[in-house]
Amino acid sequence: MGDNRLIHGRYRLLDLIGRGGMGEVWRARDESLGRLVAVKCLKPLGPNHDHAFTRVLRERFRREARVAAALQHRGITVVHDFGESDGVLYLVMELLDGRNLSQLLEDNKQHPLPVADVLEIAEQVAAALAYCHEQGIVHRDLKPANIVRLGDGTVKICDFGIARLGHDIGFTSRLTGTGIAMGTPHYMSPEQISGTEVDQRSDLYSFGCVLYEIATGVPPFDLDDAWAILVGHRDTPPRPPREHRPELPEYLERVVLDLLAKEPAERPGDARELARRISGHRAAPAYVPTVVAAGPVPGAPARARRLPSWTRGMTTGHKAAGTGLRTTPPDPAAGLSGEWIARPATGPVEEPVPEERPTPSPEVLTALAGRHNAGLSLGRLGRWAEAGEVHRAVAAEREHLLGPDHPDTLASRYEVAFTLSRTGRAPDALREYKHVAEARIRTLGADHPDTLAARQEMAYVLGQLNRPFDAHRVYTSVLAARERTMGPDHPDTLRCQHNLAFNLSRLGRLEDSYRMAREVAAARARVLGPDHPDTLVTRYEVAYALGQLGRWSEALETYREVAEARARALGPDHPDTLAARHEIGISLGRLGRSAEALDLYDALAEDRTRIQGPTHPETLRARHGRCVNLGRLGRWEEALAESRDVSALRERALGPDHPDTLISRREVAVGLGWLGRWADALTEYRRVAAARERVLGADHPDTLAGRNDEAHCLQQLGRGAEAVALYRRVAALRQERASGGQ
Repeated sequence: MGDNRLIHGRYRLLDLIGRGGMGEVWRARDESLGRLVAVKCLKPLGPNHDHAFTRVLRERFRREARVAAALQHRGITVVHDFGESDGVLYLVMELLDGRNLSQLLEDNKQHPLPVADVLEIAEQVAAALAYCHEQGIVHRDLKPANIVRLGDGTVKICDFGIARLGHDIGFTSRLTGTGIAMGTPHYMSPEQISGTEVDQRSDLYSFGCVLYEIATGVPPFDLDDAWAILVGHRDTPPRPPREHRPELPEYLERVVLDLLAKEPAERPGDARELARRISGHRAAPAYVPTVVAAGPVPGAPARARRLPSWTRGMTTGHKAAGTGLRTTPPDPAAGLSGEWIARPATGPVEEPVPEERPTPSPEVLTALAGRHNAGLSLGRLGRWAEAGEVHRAVAAEREHLLGPDHPDTLASRYEVAFTLSRTGRAPDALREYKHVAEARIRTLGADHPDTLAARQEMAYVLGQLNRPFDAHRVYTSVLAARERTMGPDHPDTLRCQHNLAFNLSRLGRLEDSYRMAREVAAARARVLGPDHPDTLVTRYEVAYALGQLGRWSEALETYREVAEARARALGPDHPDTLAARHEIGISLGRLGRSAEALDLYDALAEDRTRIQGPTHPETLRARHGRCVNLGRLGRWEEALAESRDVSALRERALGPDHPDTLISRREVAVGLGWLGRWADALTEYRRVAAARERVLGADHPDTLAGRNDEAHCLQQLGRGAEAVALYRRVAALRQERASGGQ
């Protein structure tokens, strides 16, 4: 968007003053009224962009405009106009002459603001919030960067881009995704973190975080890990502000701590009450320019109970008092979009003649980075096919603008591969990962974290393709490089070692798999904490290895510990918690404790139905567990009825040849056999074996097991000659398979 462009024949764009993920803010002149204004524009995303996501962006922008334009308060940025011009959505706002609180802290060398300033800001923001909340509007992303202090001392709240009307819940949840909390980790309320409903009290908590920071110089949980920050908000009492800065008034400390109450009901009732509490303790002083005050030391991290799955992989974002913290390895979502230096992996190589490319504008690169992040968001929502389309389009444009080996191009192609692996296209994913890995070796070096990330995903896909030996070679190579460059306890090293442990079980090296999983679990507990999701994933793997070794009592104990820890850390309804409960049921059944297993599966099926619906694959898996244990208890009529119902539901939901459908059909056959209905059982066994042969091949172990079932049924029907012939055929196929594998 060039300088002096005229929007809607009225607003002339003069110069760019800000840029965000979805839009730009320009200083502009209103030609009709002759005044300077700020114009926020949502730039067109081009014909190759995902149309569904474009529609979402446009609707979100229009919603922001309608909400913001309805607000009329001296403490809220005025919106003059909004509309669409030549495909560009725009929002016209008053042009603010001031600094946001984040900038004020940076101007103040990241020291806290004077007490008089803190109180003045607190009172004005509380009044503005009270007005918004009375209109039924919750800001949901209150932070220092969204609060501006003008030169005359007036304080204004900006950016209601993710505000939502209290009575219009469903619309916004469709835009943001169910269970996905919006906001910045340093300023998020516990209820946002838990993914539960929020109201105006969530804004009060976020405002408490802002006050804490401008009063002490640091956020209430100034930690270097997003998980620890979120856990702190949810479980850990903040250090009293006066421990950072003793000269703060006691009543201000009390106000801030009340705002930071974990339970919404324990916070001030509303922003009006908050404003009255602040104004009641002070006489309004004249505006005093900011001066430098002493700075504090942050507290220590805390571990704890219940965080939803979306928090995994979340970065800390930017706090006001300094540069945002970053997870390792570098997030491929964060486009480099600037200068980069390719270097050889080993030794000198012949430098190719670089292709002459025009330098893309910063605006174009920013738009591409925004679209890349949009693809990541779709992936987090499980919309992998749509995410793949977005990443493919961005990869093509980045390759055209930046070249095939630019880190941004490779980051997009990495995400393309990731979406392919999540949509069942493992061979395509492997080719894409190989391309990315080879290019990164050339440009970044063999030991660069991004190169190792691509190679590790290659190993994962090789496992998906049932090539565990190839996967093992790649995993061991990557693990050696990670240990050499990052150390044995680095989270990425441990993640690779975890994957290697799982792959060892695929290779039949069960003892090795168990030992390595135990080592990783112990290291993760030491580095990340015993209730961290990654620690619990590895402990789950330890339990699985114990089961494979036939040590079911130990497996049961470990699964129970994992389920209890996950219930504390993630919540009782989290999919990972429910998965651990399912494995408890399997362990109980293996130990002959079928009555306990049946009770567990009854409760689990009920919970799965409530949470995921009656036809969800995991709901049906829990009901299949019921079938098996009803049979073990000799309740065959009930087992047969349940297995038929589950089989029919699986066939409709998954297809007639899906492995889970065939397992249920086999369970139907088992029930028929136990009830003496061998002719009907034979029909079912044959259908299962034929489907497996069609899908998996005649010599696949599952197919051969199905043929053995069929032979057993023939025996029961007195057809011994046919049974013997079938047993011999199965034995010959097994021998051929064993010989071919040597």
